[in-house]
Amino acid sequence: MDLARITRRLSSQVADLTFAPPVTHVYNPLAYAWPLHRAYLRRFGGRTGRVVLVGMNPGPWGMAQTGVPFGDPGVVRDWMGLSGRVTRPEREHPRRPVAGLASSRGEVSGQRLWGWAKDRFGAADAFFRRFFVINYCPLAFLEASGRNRTPDRLPRAEREPLFATCDAALARMVFALRPRRVVAIGGFAEGRCRAALDGTAGPIGRVPHPSPASPAANRGWSRLMDAALTRLGETIP
Repeated sequence: MDLARITRRLSSQVADLTFAPPVTHVYNPLAYAWPLHRAYLRRFGGRTGRVVLVGMNPGPWGMAQTGVPFGDPGVVRDWMGLSGRVTRPEREHPRRPVAGLASSRGEVSGQRLWGWAKDRFGAADAFFRRFFVINYCPLAFLEASGRNRTPDRLPRAEREPLFATCDAALARMVFALRPRRVVAIGGFAEGRCRAALDGTAGPIGRVPHPSPASPAANRGWSRLMDAALTRLGETIP
């Protein structure tokens, strides 16, 4: 099964799930930003034997805008060179509008991750020869205020079917990508990788999350990323 089919199946499955307050809006960028996500898979997904970096779920100004993991619009447009039509979520939060690549807002986590990749590897193709980035969960969860709610903070009755679906999709993605190593971005992703892959995908490592909510990341995430990958045996240019 190829990456596009796996992703489309995941998108369809999570669309059938329901979530209650405090979540008021659920964005599925694999649906409304599918052309951009498909462009990402087609251009950068067709290679095995790399390090697969696994994030948590879309941020409202990143993947929720572009359909690309950690997909800060400027980075996706100008560094990755991707294009594609983005429509709008079925129910759009007035404080979190979706403008696709035309969005004037940037995502800090995406700017840090892809900024690190650009600084270390130069061209996007050079980075993607060694790495590929996916997200564990394709949904973004918003509260009435517009605040982002991460999947780990959902109630158990909502988490369990979501995680079961995402676990299965992650296992299929990793099987298709056949990586030399899976590296989780942050603690949540590490836990889900270990649960979903259960020793079937080789070594699983962890690097710090670039979120501005992390004091350590705010003091120099690129340096932390270099050190974490070096400990895992990855040579950084």
